[in-house]
Amino acid sequence: MNWEKIRQDKRVMQFVRFCIIGVLAAAVHYGIYYLLQKWIEVNVAYTAGYLISFVGNFFLTSYFTFRTIPTWKRFCGFAGSHGLNYFLHIALFNVFLWMGVHHLIAPPLVMLVAMLVQFTLLRFIFAK
Repeated sequence: MNWEKIRQDKRVMQFVRFCIIGVLAAAVHYGIYYLLQKWIEVNVAYTAGYLISFVGNFFLTSYFTFRTIPTWKRFCGFAGSHGLNYFLHIALFNVFLWMGVHHLIAPPLVMLVAMLVQFTLLRFIFAK
């Protein structure tokens, strides 16, 4: 396998950067969820974590992942894709809870499933 050729592929490197930012955003999301779920309903805690991580995620996705300047147009597209992504998250989260998955284990499972869907949507928004 030619690793240098893979490393030079723009799409591969975008995906690698997307994963790095995704892990960071997921850590912030989960950290806030973990703290809040002790005091408030788990869906509210999950939503609060999602919204707070969203802000940093937008700027890091613009600058680092896709190497573009943040604009209102991109923000609206990002928010739209994250709106869809949020509904995917909250639906999967509740399906996992319904299936009996522990409320501290469900969020990482949701994030893993939703990651590929989100990358595909964002690639269209941030493509030059």
